[in-house]
Amino acid sequence: MSSAHVDTFAAEHLPPRELQPEFVFDSPDLQFPAKLNCASELLDRWVQAGQGERPCILAEGVHWTYADLLSRANRIAHVLVSELGLVPGQRVLLRAPNTPMLAACWFAVMKAGGIAVATMPMLRARELRVILDKAQVSHALCDARLVDDLRAAQAQSLQHLVCFNDTSADGLEARMARQPEAFDNVATAADDTCLIAFTSGTTGTPKGTMHFHRDVMAACRCWPKHVLRANADDVFIGSPPLAFTFGLGGLLLFPLDAGASTVLLEKTTPQALIDGIERHRATVLFTAPTAYRALAQQLAGKRLASLRKSVSAGEALPAATRALWKQASGLEMIDGIGSTEMLHIFISADEAHARPGATGLAVPGYSACVMDESMRPLPAGEVGRLAVKGPTGCRYLDDPRQRTYVQGGWNLTGDAYLMDADGYFIYQARTDDMIISAGYNIAGPEVEAALMEHPAVAECAVIGVSDEERGQIVKAFVVTRPGIEAGDALAVQLQEHVKRSIAPYKYPRAIEFRSELPRTDTGKLQRFRLREPAAGATRN
Repeated sequence: MSSAHVDTFAAEHLPPRELQPEFVFDSPDLQFPAKLNCASELLDRWVQAGQGERPCILAEGVHWTYADLLSRANRIAHVLVSELGLVPGQRVLLRAPNTPMLAACWFAVMKAGGIAVATMPMLRARELRVILDKAQVSHALCDARLVDDLRAAQAQSLQHLVCFNDTSADGLEARMARQPEAFDNVATAADDTCLIAFTSGTTGTPKGTMHFHRDVMAACRCWPKHVLRANADDVFIGSPPLAFTFGLGGLLLFPLDAGASTVLLEKTTPQALIDGIERHRATVLFTAPTAYRALAQQLAGKRLASLRKSVSAGEALPAATRALWKQASGLEMIDGIGSTEMLHIFISADEAHARPGATGLAVPGYSACVMDESMRPLPAGEVGRLAVKGPTGCRYLDDPRQRTYVQGGWNLTGDAYLMDADGYFIYQARTDDMIISAGYNIAGPEVEAALMEHPAVAECAVIGVSDEERGQIVKAFVVTRPGIEAGDALAVQLQEHVKRSIAPYKYPRAIEFRSELPRTDTGKLQRFRLREPAAGATRN
């Protein structure tokens, strides 16, 4: 295909080679051909092998086989290319709860050679606008129920917006009906970008992480093969959104790579998860420690007979939560740490090798060590910066923070760890100001910016504080403007203001009013002093 018919934005905005991590492909499983389309590997091959009637996507009132998903993805790919003029390399924003149609849209983008930019359903217009602008998104496929914020955020780059769950003639379903069932997947290169996953940095400005077709397949051949070890009869279920790489892998990539089926739930309350597991006889569960604590309490001695594996990631897993879940479910947890930058889990341990309080060992395919500030490996038992390398790694979209995340060929995840004498990695804390609450990464400065827009706020600062249920919660320290009365009523107003401005899960659950914030003589905020015990917080 001539370069005139390819959008080169992604290739032009990759970090320079010298700023990228060292990529390691040291096993036969990680040798990839020059041409590779991950949709062909994860979806088409099963139908071509005569497995098209196997169950694939399950949801409320939905039972799609592999052939069903392939047919829908092919029709959507035709819509993108034939009706909307998509050329390989263009970015397609996807916005929906976890639904079968979102999965079909994701595969359609892969098939058409596009780049999927999946977004959290809870994001608001201002957050979507940043993503649209940074990734120069040209096309969007959106659940009609979530389109208002996307329309409000429309950037100049966005040329085409089509909704599904839309009964009109312009809706995606009507457009699909006009298209054929067969589609010739674009012959993408293994090192073509297929995914830009956005994560929040400590500055509050989202970072786009760029992943290739080969990265998607490499992620499938490391942790799932060596630690999870699922099979074609498994039924996956879980809570993380497909816009999170934790959810994308656990609820779409890994089940399909195994020829298994996956349950996509729009609502993932503890009771909804329990009901989904029982209804679909689910065998593999993905969720965060916060949810496992709630699930354990909800079970109250009732066992989930079909469940055979439970995976925890998204935040540190306390030993007490592991024990609580095992007592309630009878299952030993599979813990792991991954990151959007690395695509998925790179340190973990299976059930037989799990140790309370430890995340696990480096997953085969990856190397990990603990470094000091000078990038020298530390001996066992000393706390330092976690450094990782393997077949996947950080490539930020045109972002100066690439120099911080990648140093000396290693990916520095922003986590402080120690390694014991047996090579097990034990989490200590975050090395930056990222707040991890119930599995969500929340950048304090973004919450501060939202609070500062309220007319009652003179200045503010946000930190994460320990919380038994959520790991951490967002806590705001607020100095009010003169004449404004601080108190519970204002705290509630500020919380509601933040929920309206940015994704609701980012709101400060605790607010403490102060007459001033601690600063150095030069005016720099002393966050460490805010972490000292203090009274006067309002928590909701």
